[in-house]
Amino acid sequence: MSEVNESTEFTSLFDEDVGKIRYSYNSTAVDGRAKAERRRRILGVGIGEDRDPFHSWSVIFCVWVLALAVVIVNTDRDTTTSLVKKIKAHPPSASLILLPDGRHLAYQEKGVSAEQARFSMIVPHPFLSSRLAGIPGLKDSLLQNFGVRMVMYDLPGFGESDPHPDRNLDTSAMDILHLSYALNITDKFWVVGYSDGSMHAWAALRYIPDRLAGAIMVAPMVNPYEPRMTKEERRRIWGKWTIKKKLSYQLARKFPRLLPYFYRKSFLSGKHDQIDKWLSLSLSPRDRVLVEGQMFEEFWQRDVEESVRQANAKPFVEEAVLQVSNWDFSISDLQVQSKHQGKGILLWLKSIYRREEERSSGFLGPIHIWQGAEDQVVPPSMSDFVHRVLPDTMLHKLPYEGHFTYFYFCGECHRQMFSTVYGNPQGPLPPKVDQTPIEEVEENSEEVIFSDIKTVEENVSCLA
Repeated sequence: MSEVNESTEFTSLFDEDVGKIRYSYNSTAVDGRAKAERRRRILGVGIGEDRDPFHSWSVIFCVWVLALAVVIVNTDRDTTTSLVKKIKAHPPSASLILLPDGRHLAYQEKGVSAEQARFSMIVPHPFLSSRLAGIPGLKDSLLQNFGVRMVMYDLPGFGESDPHPDRNLDTSAMDILHLSYALNITDKFWVVGYSDGSMHAWAALRYIPDRLAGAIMVAPMVNPYEPRMTKEERRRIWGKWTIKKKLSYQLARKFPRLLPYFYRKSFLSGKHDQIDKWLSLSLSPRDRVLVEGQMFEEFWQRDVEESVRQANAKPFVEEAVLQVSNWDFSISDLQVQSKHQGKGILLWLKSIYRREEERSSGFLGPIHIWQGAEDQVVPPSMSDFVHRVLPDTMLHKLPYEGHFTYFYFCGECHRQMFSTVYGNPQGPLPPKVDQTPIEEVEENSEEVIFSDIKTVEENVSCLA
């Protein structure tokens, strides 16, 4: 009995008069188990009847959210003080079209006119960008030489475009379709996808393939949770990203309601900052040199100012969630396949004599992908995955390029892309000359009318 008393560390007595639990401490029984017990009580784990699963998981969740907030918000701070630039507001400058659902879509054009265009391109922009981006640094002379008309537009809620109440990748493809009709693009056009803006190009390939001539992809992003990826492909892709980038994807997938808080602490704060800090990017050495240059900084800041014009976090949350949510299609669905109306011997025998019962699914046109080997934003393994599930794609690997160096302010790179896709430059189409003799037709018609009147008058005089 004495051994039991010596091993007792705490005794609990209930005082009915006071109504409190008092603890008496036995100073002769301090050992290692008492310290371990105190640690368990502090962590809220406890033993026996003290263990509360709901309480434990709630503590774990709160700690996880706080850690996530600290990791994302607590960016690396430079020891040197720099002048913080404020985001400026600019007067509206975009052209607008009215969509069938009553929304306005903002766009702008570069290159040749609609009548002289040999080729037309529509360019959706990436996250935290706008219609001003297009292909950064693309010279108008190059567009003229190849006879290209380039159309850039603001995604819903970005720049000067109205937000969409229920946006998804299907509605994104429909916006591209309506934009092409509104701008009188009657022939098939090319869609350009860069970085995470490529998901809108993928959607166009999936939902409006009959309107597209082909796709130009530069460092194209796919859903990082794509179910067709192997474990090794997923490991190589996720292994290139920073911890903050990985957590931002998980946050968008699991807790999207928390995203506005982080956005208002960064690019919606009214102040400029570096692209790699805002987007949690890991940059290659060449990319680092480019983004720290004055030309890129000025372009990037103006593009961001247009992107956040409406100061609304919802479109950015929608864009982030779209990237990691279920796309309702897989990249492999774009592979051309022969599709029968059904299965069975009878249908197979009929198909021998009635070939019209077979039709093709997928995208029939060319898909070009340019991928930098040093890209740490969209790892090369992602383009390798696309090429595995879409073997007909033309993958152009760039040995020493990063994520930005081949797409931004590289005139020779732009010329190489255009030459690969469009062939030799032939200039714009010659203007059409209407050679119909409109005036002669009008004169002849008048003569016929007057001659008929004269004949009627002569007939009347003869009768008289």
